[in-house]
Amino acid sequence: MAQTARFPLRARSWTVMRAGLAVCCAFIAYPALAEDIAPQPIPTTPAAPHASGPATQSSATDSNKKKLSISILYVKQNRPDDELPLSLLDLPSPDDGIAGAKLGIADDNTTGRFLNQSFKLDVLNGDVDDLIKGATEKVAAGDNFIIADMEPDALLKFADAMKGKHALIFNAGSPDDRLRQEDCRANVLHVAPSRSMLTDALAQYLVWKRWRNWLLVDGPNPDDKLLADAYRRSAKKFGAKIVQDLEFKQQTGSRRADGGYEQVQQQIPSFLQNAKDYDVLIVADAKQLFADYFPFRTWVPRPVAGSAGLTASSWHPALEFWGGTQFQHRFRRLNSRMMHPIDYDAWVATRVVGEAATRERSADFEAMRKFIQSPEFEVAAFKGVATSFRTWDGQLREPLIIGTPKLPVSVSPQPGFLHQSSVLDTLGFDKPETKCKAYTQ
Repeated sequence: MAQTARFPLRARSWTVMRAGLAVCCAFIAYPALAEDIAPQPIPTTPAAPHASGPATQSSATDSNKKKLSISILYVKQNRPDDELPLSLLDLPSPDDGIAGAKLGIADDNTTGRFLNQSFKLDVLNGDVDDLIKGATEKVAAGDNFIIADMEPDALLKFADAMKGKHALIFNAGSPDDRLRQEDCRANVLHVAPSRSMLTDALAQYLVWKRWRNWLLVDGPNPDDKLLADAYRRSAKKFGAKIVQDLEFKQQTGSRRADGGYEQVQQQIPSFLQNAKDYDVLIVADAKQLFADYFPFRTWVPRPVAGSAGLTASSWHPALEFWGGTQFQHRFRRLNSRMMHPIDYDAWVATRVVGEAATRERSADFEAMRKFIQSPEFEVAAFKGVATSFRTWDGQLREPLIIGTPKLPVSVSPQPGFLHQSSVLDTLGFDKPETKCKAYTQ
């Protein structure tokens, strides 16, 4: 009797040990399962049937179900070569964005194995007309979710061509506010942060530091002017003051020639010599053509921010918060380089699709689209909080990283900047400010 009484205890202990070992092995085999866990709704599922008779038959039926296949299309517009950045360290990778989408597909398939779902990525490169033609064929074949890395006008043309089709577009390539405002489209969601979100994120940090007096320098390009306007709006919104506006007419012909640094070393201090006193220099250089000339070359010793020095972005290649370390390692193992912000934005888009498929337990496009665009949708994105889409303009609300080229410095929204519903909506255009008419208010 004594032996009989002890045997169940040993059996239960061994069962518990095996269960714990299985959980550990699962996290080792599938590191994506250990990613940043943000609070999110748990799907309601019926209670499991009893393990006798009908349950065995149901399990056999489930295992024989056809695997649900979901295809995501990445469309990348060819950019002209004259838009190369100033620094050789910032040369774009041929697979910028695409690499992030590939990691997202791998993460989706990790979860999909347990739900009988399969995800794949198709890629198209070319000019906008070629992309429209190719995407039309792909959508007809079932590629209903599209990640777009395109210029603003090309994106609008592309979105209008996809109107009425079973297609949902994720903008990963353009920060233009007009795409979220007067030129918004109902079939476009924005995983790339808007220009106003980026300037608001930086403005909050500078105001928190009490660096409220800004000298604003912009370039002659139209995008530089739009960026400068966004900084003016952010300054007014958060109580900073732009003491002076200056336009820098960059002369970059000798920047890569021997002795070019000598020209710049004299040019920048002279340009700023007669400027009004300021706390921080804000450089608005949308194409990264001259901003990096300014740090350590100003007339007076002042920090530089904006497009160089201290910057705002959706991701930082040295971010380690919220499980970011293993996320960065997985990307580097897959792509043999560091993750750029556009890689992160594209990864988010693929995870949005994967999360919708997981929650809906379906590959039906309309069901997934409705859920993604509903107020109930959330997705964890290594940001410490669940991210979601604004119902008034389709913009992803998310924290943004403030950092130098080497390290993150802070995360916005900053402490003390409050909002009646979500502090994330302190970044960018809030619902009362929107000019977007395509979304239901």
